[in-house]
Amino acid sequence: MQTPLLEAPATCPSLEELSRAAAECTRCPLGATRTRSVFSDGNPQARIMLIGEGPGQQEDESGIPFVGRAGQLLTQILASVGIDRQQDIYICNTVKCRPPQNRKPESSEMEACFPYLAGQIQNIQPKIILLAGATAVQDILKTKEGITKIRGQWFDTPYGAKAMPIFHPSYLLRNPSKAEGSPKWLMGQDIQAVRKEAETLGIQLHGTPSPLFTSGT
Repeated sequence: MQTPLLEAPATCPSLEELSRAAAECTRCPLGATRTRSVFSDGNPQARIMLIGEGPGQQEDESGIPFVGRAGQLLTQILASVGIDRQQDIYICNTVKCRPPQNRKPESSEMEACFPYLAGQIQNIQPKIILLAGATAVQDILKTKEGITKIRGQWFDTPYGAKAMPIFHPSYLLRNPSKAEGSPKWLMGQDIQAVRKEAETLGIQLHGTPSPLFTSGT
């Protein structure tokens, strides 16, 4: 499926330059309330990229995305198909600073932070982009379609990568059932499709598939 997405800038700062700029950024009010900017985790050489919403309290304190309960679940989801979090994927968020009370980022905040995200995509040049949750979908796909309608589908991007919307791990924590048709069950189907696409594209995965996420009810 094709959709108008981001336009890649002609030139782009390095990841190191972007990270330093984000740490000092005051382009929106979130910069005044952060403890740390939260730029990325994982492997900058990875061919798979995941974009989430924004940092929570633990991420704000550590400077690393997805380190709380949702992050632990994300690690399990990735590991279930052999995606090693440190070797096989690059992880970031739409905004680099924590919104107060973990609220959804405002459109003005997403717009202010978008150059950092676009720069990350340009530097990483992923073949697969996973959009975790409605905020990432809105920021990248520029659509108001609900995540439940478009999750598990592939979208073309001008960066040469395919993008798939997936449920955010925090949503899965609120919906723990693994019964057929449940959000966790659907996530299991989607992440299997990601592995198949990675194999098709010749992306090497370093982990051993684990049933920890997909087993049980």
